[in-house]
Amino acid sequence: MRARSVLSALVSLFALTVAACGGSAGSSGGSQTGQDLVIGVPMSITGVQAKEGGLAKQGYDLWLDWINAQGGVNANGTKHKVVLKYEDDQSKPDISAQLTTKLITQDKAQLLLGPYGSATTASDAVVAEKNGIPMVEANGAAQAIFNNGYRYTFGVLSPANKYLQGVIDMAATLNPKPSTMAMLSADDSFSLEVAKAAQEYATAKGFNVVYTDRYPNGSTNLSGLVANAKAKNPEMLLNSGHLAEAVAINKAAKDLRLDAKLYAYSVGPSTPDFVNSLGTDSHYVYGGSQWTPQVKYKPSFYLSVPDYVAAYKKKYATSDDPDYHVAESTAACLALQKAIENAGSLKPDKVRDALASLDVITFFGRIKFDSRGINTYKPMVVEQIQTDGKHHTVFPPDVADAKPQYPTPTWSSR
Repeated sequence: MRARSVLSALVSLFALTVAACGGSAGSSGGSQTGQDLVIGVPMSITGVQAKEGGLAKQGYDLWLDWINAQGGVNANGTKHKVVLKYEDDQSKPDISAQLTTKLITQDKAQLLLGPYGSATTASDAVVAEKNGIPMVEANGAAQAIFNNGYRYTFGVLSPANKYLQGVIDMAATLNPKPSTMAMLSADDSFSLEVAKAAQEYATAKGFNVVYTDRYPNGSTNLSGLVANAKAKNPEMLLNSGHLAEAVAINKAAKDLRLDAKLYAYSVGPSTPDFVNSLGTDSHYVYGGSQWTPQVKYKPSFYLSVPDYVAAYKKKYATSDDPDYHVAESTAACLALQKAIENAGSLKPDKVRDALASLDVITFFGRIKFDSRGINTYKPMVVEQIQTDGKHHTVFPPDVADAKPQYPTPTWSSR
């Protein structure tokens, strides 16, 4: 009996010691190990926006490796390994909404990361709101998403109306200053918002908008529109659309010898595929960018800008810098992570409230949401593909690593 009492006391002492350390047998660093955190991710793995979707997925997966290497997300002293559950929405909003419902109801996703594109994000936001599941998104910039009174959708990226404003601000500083502009736009909500804001802003800045037109989202036969624009002899050719359309417009401009002094596209120039598709014809092209490796933010957690670039190149065995689609997608993960940490909980309503009050500096910039849930607090920059074949930040001057190469030579003189 005496031996049994001693053994019982030793077992009790061991249990108290473990409890005092705040851990279980599977814990480390003073934190307990909890159940996996399942985050649902509808994504354009195939379809017309698969290239952009692939970049977004890279950004998510880069964070996934990092957070799980830390033992997972820390919620009030318990670390939860993260599982990203992907579903291919085929770049179609209706399919994306169906898959988001499946992720919540069948796969038991506790939280959501957004898809690629404003149209799919808008459809998924309805599902997130209906189910009371927070969705942090990085690739839907249309403000129309955030004008519906939703409480569960948060966007880390600057809104659509900002995409080409920096290009116009830069153009106003060039010598000789261009005076006329043509604006082509896809007919989706994001592209139309970008185009409308760019036209109004250019007019306010004293530029003459001589031609505007729109085309069906995803179209690549755009020679007719480019020919119409050429007839107006614009000194600036701007496009609001997506990667495939930007490539098509640039090719048509060369074929038709539309010799603008400045070419700028809302989406496309920042991606490796734009350069790979066009080769030297991509030189001199500008793009508004959510982020570049030249930004000078000093993050309060996660990686610095140089360390982020290095981590990306190592994981994906590439010499290319991460483009802004990659960076903003990682930033969405960071927002979700920090909200969980601040809430001390995985419960959707508590994470939602923590997102609403979030205000942090990351390698991507400031993440803070206005009353609608979109990040209006982070500026954009302008980058250009220069004659060395590399992307350079050219505006604003305080973050630029190169001056704009301007004016663009005529096609026949390149």
